[in-house]
Order: sequence, then C-alpha cells, then structure tokens
Amino acid sequence: MRQLIVDIGNSRIKVGRFDGKDLLEEVSFSDLEALRIYAVQEAMDACIISSVRYDEPTLRNALGFDFHYLTINSQLPFHNKYGTPHTLGVDRKAALAGARAFFPKGPVLVIDLGSCITYDLLDASDTFTGGSISPGLSMRFRAMHQQTARLPLTALEKEQQPSLVGTDTVACMQSGVYYGILYEMEGFIRQYALRYPDLKVIICGGDSFFFETLTKDHIFVIPNLVLYGLNRILIDNVNL
Repeated sequence: MRQLIVDIGNSRIKVGRFDGKDLLEEVSFSDLEALRIYAVQEAMDACIISSVRYDEPTLRNALGFDFHYLTINSQLPFHNKYGTPHTLGVDRKAALAGARAFFPKGPVLVIDLGSCITYDLLDASDTFTGGSISPGLSMRFRAMHQQTARLPLTALEKEQQPSLVGTDTVACMQSGVYYGILYEMEGFIRQYALRYPDLKVIICGGDSFFFETLTKDHIFVIPNLVLYGLNRILIDNVNL
C-alpha cells in the first residue's frame, strides 16, 4: 500500500511518499499545482493532508483527488486531554502521533523546533495533556532586531555552532539565541526526566539539525517526525 503524506505549512508544502510504514521519498513544493502534478504522477493508494494555510474545500477544488483532511475529528493514536483541544495545532497532533510510530509504549517528550518551539508530553497511558511553547530560533533573531534600535538582523548558518563567548555584536546575538535554546531544551528534558524516569525524547522540526549534538541513548533527532505521524494517522483513519 502506497501513501502520500502532505504537510502544508505557512511557507512550504512538505510531502512524504510512503510504502506502508517506510518513508521512500521526501520532497517539497511551493504551490498546490506542483503538488497536484506530483500526486497524479505517483498514483498513490491513499493520501492525508495537514494544512495550516488552506481549508478543506479549497484543497479539494484545487487538487482534484481524494484525501483524508486532518481535523479535530480525525482518529488519533493518543487520548487528547488538552484543555482547549480545538486549538491544538495540526503539527503538534502529527508530531505526537509520530512519537508513537517510533516508540509504541512509554512516556515521550516531543520537542518541535519550528517557527515556535513546542514541548509536548505523551505519557505512558497514551494521554496528552499539554506542554510548553516558546519563541523559535528565527523569531528570537527577528525580535531582537525589531524591538531594538541598533541590533542587526542576523541568523545562524547551517551546521554553525556559535562560540559561547561572542566577541562582537552579531556573535553575541548568535550565542544568546543558540545557547538560550540549547539550555532551555536541556532544562525541560532534565525536569521531565525526573518525573518520568523511562522518558524518551524526540527533537524534530526545521531547526532540529542545529541541535544534533543533543543526541544520546534516550534523545533522538528525527527532523521529519511530522510526516511519520501523519502516515500513522492516515493508517488509523482509512484502515490500510
């Protein structure tokens, strides 16, 4: 059985082509027409779409093929006990489902490094009650630039690990953002591990590659966790 997994974010359309539980290919597109052409060419057996940009009628009109649209009514592989379940983002749902795809049992902390950083805990009873949200890497750089008179807009280069002690303004900003996030994550992981001794941790999202040094025997960096989670949700909802 071949599945097409589509994650439509604010700026990119990320697509995974699966055979059962195996990810065969990962691609991205900038518009719906490119996605439509790819989907028609691949002739998949089933498809799921998670979208923060387009509603279901818009997608059905633009794409012209059948798919499962991720909604609050979709069956999930965990119990959603969030205080406001209708506000739980589709990416957070998918990442939690992905956690269960990799670790079927036990507590898992999912850290998603996207526009914002989300910390979501799935306990040993497959129950999700919440977590934390903080500013993401790019958001921190933009905030310093936009909320001050003189700080420049800067960023981190791929695979760059800044010096802890910055020797100029840009280096100081890079150190503050990078190590601020690093120590924030280490602090959350440490506190959750005290409460859940058998805790597994998954770090995912677009900026996860900056923090691959955190990988240990119980900490895993899986950048495309959301695609695996959406595939798990698709399997549960269409009985593949």
